[in-house]
Amino acid sequence: MITVVGTGTGAPVDAQVAEGAALVVGGRRHLDAVKLPEGAERVVLGPLAPALDTVASYVAEERPVVVLASGDPGFFGIVRALAERFGADRLDVRPGVSSVAAAFARAGLPWDDAVVVSAHGRDARTAVNMCRAHPKVAVLTGPGAGAAELGAALRGERRVLVVASALGAAGESVERVTPEEAAGRDWGPAVSVVLCLDEERTLGPVRTVAGLGERPAGWALPEAEFAHRDSMITKFEVRALALARLGPRPGDLVWDVGAGSGSVAVECARLGAAAVAVERDADGVERVRANAAAHGVGVRVVRGEAPGALDGLGDDPDAVFVGGGGRELPAVVGACARRARRTVVVAMAALDRVPAARAALTGAGLVCDGVLLQSSRLAPLPGDVTRLAATNPVFLLWGVRPPAHSEGVCE
Repeated sequence: MITVVGTGTGAPVDAQVAEGAALVVGGRRHLDAVKLPEGAERVVLGPLAPALDTVASYVAEERPVVVLASGDPGFFGIVRALAERFGADRLDVRPGVSSVAAAFARAGLPWDDAVVVSAHGRDARTAVNMCRAHPKVAVLTGPGAGAAELGAALRGERRVLVVASALGAAGESVERVTPEEAAGRDWGPAVSVVLCLDEERTLGPVRTVAGLGERPAGWALPEAEFAHRDSMITKFEVRALALARLGPRPGDLVWDVGAGSGSVAVECARLGAAAVAVERDADGVERVRANAAAHGVGVRVVRGEAPGALDGLGDDPDAVFVGGGGRELPAVVGACARRARRTVVVAMAALDRVPAARAALTGAGLVCDGVLLQSSRLAPLPGDVTRLAATNPVFLLWGVRPPAHSEGVCE
């Protein structure tokens, strides 16, 4: 058997935990805290592959192995790699307190409704976007994705960071700081986990499902679900296809440019993405904020006129929705298309705008497609009968970032 022992964030390490082992594997501080049996080999964890190869040689000879890990080794830990290499039936896992559980305990908060994301050895933008989108996020940090980097990426966001360092050790530290304060400090290598909190929403309703919780029961909501001005809102039939092409998901960043009521931004946020709404009119900005609040989601609202306002938005988006029209539409679409990582969707009521918008998408190297959407809704008539009431036709174009070897063409 391979005995995997979680240490470091809960009770003190049992100095005798390695008793009887022929091989003991772990981080240097974990190995220094235990008594090694006489004659046992000690392997300090660095690159994982060589350590696993050493474990394999002992397993082949049926010699006992002990692996020491931080906290709960089955939670973003070494249990996955060991189970994949040797099989779950060979493992005797003895978990400790995870760093996430310990950090929330120090903060005095429940965490069944928290989102946990690892930035250790992964692209930090996913963690940043989860922090933007959700009120309670725990980030497992790593080199280049620590408290300072998270703080820098979250400047201006209404968030508090709880930076937990050396949990369970003599030098343990738990500090509450703003993103700006976090960005300006050198936190060193001891940070265990960073909690990102929207303090107005840290105590949400009781959950049935942990983590992200229940997803929306429906999408492409009726226009009546949003405050809007003079029916200036993306109709639900158009919104349905736009959302399908945008593909918003947890960890994504989506822009809604020319947001109007913000219906697209709000729906993307309901589906778990971080959403930014760009709107030029002051009353429109307030309307977007009110709609986001009514649906219980966070949408960052930026007042400004595209394409100029896009320069200050920071990170490149995964997907962009462009609504409205006007003479600046080709420039807006082009600016969005040059920065979008995955796709741009454009809704237009005017036929005359379609060629220029399509050229802007393909000119930025996207593969373009589109449809004319024209629907008729059931409408009551006197006498308990029903007619079909036509909605205004809308052109929907979308451009998708192709693989690096493909060329942008419009089908």
